[in-house]
Amino acid sequence: MRPAVTVVGRPGSADGWAIRDFLYRSDVPFRWIDADDPAGLAAAGEAGVDDARLPLCIFADGTRMERPSIRRITEKLGWFRNPSRTEYDVAIYGAGPAGLSAAVYGAADGLKTVVVERWAVGGQAGSSSRVENYLGFPGGISGAELFERAREQAERFGAEILLAREGVRAEFPAGKGVGHLADGTMIVARASVCATGVAYRRLGVPGENRFAGAGVYYGAGASEAALAGGDDVFVVGAGNSAGQAVMHFAPVARRVTMVARERDVDEAMSAYLVDRIRHAANVEVMTCCNVVALHGDARLEEITIRNWDTGTERRARTRWLFVCIGGEPQTAWADAAGIARDEKGYIVTGSDLAPAGGRPHGWPLDRAPFHLETSVPGVFAAGDVRRGSVKRCASAVGEGAMAIAFVNRYLAGN
Repeated sequence: MRPAVTVVGRPGSADGWAIRDFLYRSDVPFRWIDADDPAGLAAAGEAGVDDARLPLCIFADGTRMERPSIRRITEKLGWFRNPSRTEYDVAIYGAGPAGLSAAVYGAADGLKTVVVERWAVGGQAGSSSRVENYLGFPGGISGAELFERAREQAERFGAEILLAREGVRAEFPAGKGVGHLADGTMIVARASVCATGVAYRRLGVPGENRFAGAGVYYGAGASEAALAGGDDVFVVGAGNSAGQAVMHFAPVARRVTMVARERDVDEAMSAYLVDRIRHAANVEVMTCCNVVALHGDARLEEITIRNWDTGTERRARTRWLFVCIGGEPQTAWADAAGIARDEKGYIVTGSDLAPAGGRPHGWPLDRAPFHLETSVPGVFAAGDVRRGSVKRCASAVGEGAMAIAFVNRYLAGN
């Protein structure tokens, strides 16, 4: 397949990684060329590229962009748009599995539907190299392809999807929701669905921010496999995301090491992944271990691993560290908007708002909150961001569809 975009950059560039990650998650075919590769540069029509121009994106029509933002790339791909309406029936924040499902069902039901996504469609699941336990895909499917199909499906029903737009605050006057985006755009809707998901949890070690995108990556790292051939790769975590990352890199890396805090990875990972990891000749599993230090200059060069059981430490050379240790809910905006959260930051919904039954304190309506409704009437939460949700792709899709059923009931009563 001819690449839609050629990206010229240097390995270990955080800006280059951000572009690769966005293009991969968006299911856009691209080719990566190392700026030190004369043959690659010649094939791209470049004799040499000064670092000040990197990363450089070359599109199929010949357009060249130096150090482009994700928004500029989105505009070039024809995906960036402004809201077409002054008011919607439902505004959905987040285009992961829950948000896209809500968009499909909302638009299919005839609701004027808009989705706001700060990065790319698919959420964390969109970065998965292969989703193998999702109903209807016995051979598996990449997260990027699955959610590109969902995006197309939602838009076919009439949903508007606003990419590269970040919500910064929300207000909920009676009967309305007003979302304020970072660029000053306002989204007004009669009902809202929060499907902002979770952000990958960080290691919490010195220098981590400096190496982000320059040797330290969060999630399965599907966009990086082509660049890690023959290298030693380390994956931190013991859940399914970590297991998928290990098996994605195993065919190309010299060696893949899983660093797990748990004593036994069977506790948190699906059996089919555990079995594959145990039978992979170039995979090592280090249990009872944490990564406690990062070393390098411009990019990651070494890591220190500590066994918390014995206290012993080991240094290992690597340019590739992938962190898959769970997530933290994206709900920093909720308190100011009057949305109740639990002690971990997850949004509280339905009967959890009043465990003893009845209506929660301060609830203004005669009825109790619907199952996925938050402490503000007409505002719903679905997927990983919600307290008590099952952290599975299929569960998030189900909650997105269910949220729209409650949106319809809410709108019918107002």
